[in-house]
Formats: sequence, structure tokens, C-alpha cells
Amino acid sequence: MHVERTFTVSRSIEDVFDYLSNFENTNEWDPGTVETTRTGGDGGLGTTYANTSEFMGRKTELTYETIGFDRPTFFSARGKNKTATATDSMTFTRDGDRTQIHYRADFQFHGLVGLVAPLFVKPKLDSLADETVEQIRGALEPAA
Repeated sequence: MHVERTFTVSRSIEDVFDYLSNFENTNEWDPGTVETTRTGGDGGLGTTYANTSEFMGRKTELTYETIGFDRPTFFSARGKNKTATATDSMTFTRDGDRTQIHYRADFQFHGLVGLVAPLFVKPKLDSLADETVEQIRGALEPAA
């Protein structure tokens, strides 16, 4: 299952890419993130992160790895633990001095969770995706 959103922010494509591809910044823009810390790498392809997130009242830990990095147009990171795999992908398109962001999050749930996820989890993921867009906008376009 997945969620995706496309929206535009008033920042340069390079600024947007640099900010969102530093996955430690999920601390600021991802409403589900409790904490993300870089555990290895230089920020590019293969960089790893320890992520603690909270979703539907439960905390979970995932190990993320940067699996796509093409500055300034594409970034992707995959997080895994024993119950889920989450892949965040972002495509950036220059729109004058603004940047269009296409954000997609794919989720695979393993075991019994995978059977009930479409019924209970999908509506919550849609709501979380909307919150994520608002938090990214707030982080990249702070009020003057």
C-alpha cells in the first residue's frame, strides 16, 4: 500500500533536495518521527539512519538506508524492521524559482499485520501524508 502527494514550495530545487535528502531532518518534517540519527555514510547513497517513529499509538524502530540519490532531482530511502518495510521516494522538479515535490511512501507489512493493514492502517496513512505535506511546507517556508 502507498500514499503519495504532489505540491510546490517557494524554495530552490537545490535547497529542497539538500534539506529533504538529509534524512535526519525527518525530526522536523515527518509528523510520525520521534528521532532519526545518521549511523553511517556521508549523506549520499548507502547512508544509514536509525529511526524511531510513532504510528497509531505505537513506537517502532526502523533502520533506513539511502537507496536513491540523484541531486537535485531524486531521493529515496528504505526503512526495515521485522514487521514492516517503508520506502520514501521524492522527485523534485524545478518550477521557476519554486520546486515541485512528488512524495510517495510505500509500505509493506509482514506477517499478520499485513492482513489487517488495508482495513485499519490505510486511512491513517492518508491522514499522515496530509500532515507530512504541511510539515514539509512549514519547514521549508517558515512564516515571515
